[in-house]
Amino acid sequence: MSDLILSSLPLLLKGLVVTLLLSIASIAGSTLLGLLAAVLRTSNIPVGAQIARVYTELFRGTPMLITLMFIYFGVAYFGYEINLFAAGILGLSIYQGAYISEVFRAGIEAVPQGQWEVSQILGLDKRQAFFSVILPQTRRIVLPPLVGQYLSLIKDTSIVSMIGMSELMHQGQAIVDRIGQPVVIYCLVAALYFAICYPLSRWVQHHNHTRSQLS
Repeated sequence: MSDLILSSLPLLLKGLVVTLLLSIASIAGSTLLGLLAAVLRTSNIPVGAQIARVYTELFRGTPMLITLMFIYFGVAYFGYEINLFAAGILGLSIYQGAYISEVFRAGIEAVPQGQWEVSQILGLDKRQAFFSVILPQTRRIVLPPLVGQYLSLIKDTSIVSMIGMSELMHQGQAIVDRIGQPVVIYCLVAALYFAICYPLSRWVQHHNHTRSQLS
């Protein structure tokens, strides 16, 4: 058993690195996209708000695998090429961005309306008020659900294996196909996903506990 674990670790660790890189890039992309959609949803621009609403409803109402398949194979259908890593980042960012936009929207709408009025009294325009006054106040509101969505994103990277990307889940499946022992290998894969997610989960729990003590 120990020999099986040792022989499997190099490939699994290689897949783990790909998963980490994919997760980091997708977290950045989905956060930016989600924030943009949330700003449009809460803006006074009817067209922008409608586009953002359609975006969030569309991707929250369809499976992530469909998004990935459409991006990877759909781009090729129109005569263009996209590599697996880029397709994975784009698919995860677009899909998770729809959920993250709702997290940000809830945080923005939770800031009292009086903060906008005070900002106007101080001579700030709407853009300055948003980035200098409103957005900083949403941090403590959105952080717990935002980290929860990041954890979901990290686990969703396993779905990218369906288009052939050699991330952690794909490497685990390749080892099972070659030597069998699915219970042992998938336990190792699960342990590595847990090793990524648990510190992030503990960090947000510690942050919430500290904040509750201070308040």
